Amino acid sequence: MDEKRILLATSDDTEEILALYRTHLYGAADWTQDYPNLDTIEFDLSRNALYVMKNEKNEIIATISIDEDQEVNALPNWNPDLAPGGEVSRLCVRKDMQNQGIARLMMQHVFQIMKEQGIKSIHILVKTGHKVAMASYSKLGFRQVGECHLFEKDFWCLELVL
Repeated sequence: MDEKRILLATSDDTEEILALYRTHLYGAADWTQDYPNLDTIEFDLSRNALYVMKNEKNEIIATISIDEDQEVNALPNWNPDLAPGGEVSRLCVRKDMQNQGIARLMMQHVFQIMKEQGIKSIHILVKTGHKVAMASYSKLGFRQVGECHLFEKDFWCLELVL
């Protein structure tokens, strides 16, 4: 069986992470040349909030971030009884590695970290119409708690009780 490890990303991983993000431009998540970008990666690295999964060849095959965005945190959709909440963002799996449960493993890994940090709920924004992501998040126990318009896009707001 292939050995896969989930690690905290380091600055040495920056170019490989950016390259992975670039393979998912203009897809269902609607990423562009402007987002996610080098600044996004550096912001995540500065907060020790970016995780990667590496294979036995030490190649990055997936990423996920524990995000910190005041606009998202301030949305009225989140259940105040589940505060503090945290946001997960920029989940990305190499295209040839998809549909193997890697995204679920990445999510479960950061959920455990967030739970240890005292987070009571997880928030995710999914671009409206991204039905594959919605189905995947529903299987993990997320429920839709509303919709919002941020960053010039429409999103479904999902929340999971930890």
